[in-house]
Amino acid sequence: MSPAHTETAAGTAARRPTRQRAALAELMSSTTEFLSAQDLHARLQERGESVGLATVYRNLQAMAADGDVDVLRTDDGESVYRSCGTDAHHHHLVCRECGRTVEVEGPAVERWAAEVARRHGFSDVTHTIELFGTCTSH
Repeated sequence: MSPAHTETAAGTAARRPTRQRAALAELMSSTTEFLSAQDLHARLQERGESVGLATVYRNLQAMAADGDVDVLRTDDGESVYRSCGTDAHHHHLVCRECGRTVEVEGPAVERWAAEVARRHGFSDVTHTIELFGTCTSH
């Protein structure tokens, strides 16, 4: 087991907080926009934080797996991240021009996904839906 993990009483791996993860989480909590790992790394460097880009990527992946950050894949395939605004399952409506993002629920989508999974004999199905458009500001 890597040094960044510990075993909990239930036997599942839990991540120990690190200085780098705390700095990244604090930075992300100060903005509502989605940012790339490179942008986050640059902002950490500007703040005087000594964090490598690989560490930023590793922490973002862990934070996404833990549900602490939302991840979007942009039109050009780049992953961008922001602090998750809610613990509830949600989707995103994103402006292509300015990046403004609205968290939206989709009960009809949830019912459809559950029905498709059931019909094909699948369980424990997850999904991500990202809608891109142009907001009224543009």
